[in-house]
Formats: sequence, structure tokens, C-alpha cells
Amino acid sequence: MVVSKIRKLMQILFIGDIFGSPGRKIVRDHLGHVVETNKVDLVIANAENSAGGFGLTPAIADELFDLGCHVLTTGNHVWDKREIVDYFNSANGDPSGRARKVLRPANFAEGVPGVGVYEGATRQGQKYAVINLQGRVFMHDTDDPFRKADALLAKISSKVVIVDFHAEATSEKIALGWYLDGRVTAVLGTHTHVPTADTRVLPGGTAYQTDVGMTGPYDSVIGVQKEQVLQRFLTGLPGRFEAAKGDPRFCAVLIGCDELTGRAHSMQRLMLGE
Repeated sequence: MVVSKIRKLMQILFIGDIFGSPGRKIVRDHLGHVVETNKVDLVIANAENSAGGFGLTPAIADELFDLGCHVLTTGNHVWDKREIVDYFNSANGDPSGRARKVLRPANFAEGVPGVGVYEGATRQGQKYAVINLQGRVFMHDTDDPFRKADALLAKISSKVVIVDFHAEATSEKIALGWYLDGRVTAVLGTHTHVPTADTRVLPGGTAYQTDVGMTGPYDSVIGVQKEQVLQRFLTGLPGRFEAAKGDPRFCAVLIGCDELTGRAHSMQRLMLGE
């Protein structure tokens, strides 16, 4: 007699770039009820701008974990707060420690602190993996994210795989989405801080959105005080950029997938205000 496996559904929440204290506050305001209402099993957030808009500190990482995030991803601003290096090194190979659940792009140079992939399980025992990659178009030099994804997927045992692709060019993000369609559960773009309207599940079962958007102040220029950015554009003079405060919004996507196959079956875009 053949016993068929019971189809198990899994709900994943991915929160777009958390920007400064307004972003952390709006996460605090909304995360609990979003998780409860949607019966979310796994919460992933990009946190590379959560410390004043530039970088991530260990204390803020702990704050986000305490709020209910399970894995934090980053990007090109990961080194802006030097404390993060010691935090990465403090993991000491502990696969379940908080420091191990903060990622930097996997296609950074070999030997730099931190890691770019995390495999774990939810409280219900659902296995998953999170991959953090960074684009190369208009960005700092990194290894090829396409081939890096291939190499990582060859070693990952989990069927549910979420990819945060921190990239500038929409073409590069879309290309990676098609490249990984059917091989990962979701390819989610971060970095440009503007939510895109191309939320969809690709034919192979991969949920995709070019940019999830910013969880932070929208009365701004991608999180920074408007006047400071306008001064830079009008004069070309350097100046200090500071995080704006007004009109914070919670931007995220909610993905439903099959735990046994990793295929996404639904995807919803969220934008919640104060």
C-alpha cells in the first residue's frame, strides 16, 4: 500500500527594507497582528537600513528578533556599522544562535565575515532556507549572483527557499526571477525602496516581486530627509544624510506555499500605515 504525503501549507511574511527608527516602530505596530491574522509561520526582514537608515547593529538585530522576525537579511550597507563584524564573528558556528540568523549577501568575496544562507525550521518543524544575494549592475563588485545561487541550491536540502535579491537594476532582478523559477519558493527584490506592482507567481511556482518596498518613512526620498537630498541634486555638494520621520509604512509580501514541494501558490502585497 502506498501512503501519500499530506499536503502542508506554509505562510511566509517578507518585510521590505526596514529604514531607521520609523521603520522599526511601524514593524512593532503591525507585525503582531499581521502574523496572527494570516497565521504566518516564518518572518524574514531586510534590516540593512534599520540603524538610522545606514547599517545594522547587534542591539537592533536583537530588537527585531524580539518583535518576531526569524531571519534578517542585508545588502550593500551591511558594513556601515562596524559592530556587525564582531556580531557575525560571535556566531562561532552555532547554527541556532541569533548572530547566525543575520545574513550578508552570499556572493560577497570569500573570507569576509558572516554568511549568506541560513537553513532552519519553524516551530511547527517546517524546514526552510533563506538566501541573500546582491546584484552587480550599478552596484559594488560581487561574484556572479546567478552562479552563486546555483552553487548554494546544490547544497540546500530544504524545499522551501526564499531569496532576497538586493539589487539596483530591475532587469537583473527579473532575470534572476526567471532563472530560478521552479527551483526556489520566492525571489524578492530589495534595495530600491519603492514597491513595485509586479507581484505574481511565475509558471514554475516561484513567487516574485521586483522590489518589496521600504518599511519606513515615505515623506522622504527613499527614506532620507527630502531637503538634504534636494540640496545634493541642486548643488552637487556633499552633505550628511539623515533618516526622515514622516508617513511611516509597513511594506511586505505574504507568500503561501506548499511545504512539501516548495512551490508558491499565492502572493499578496501589503502596505500598512500608522
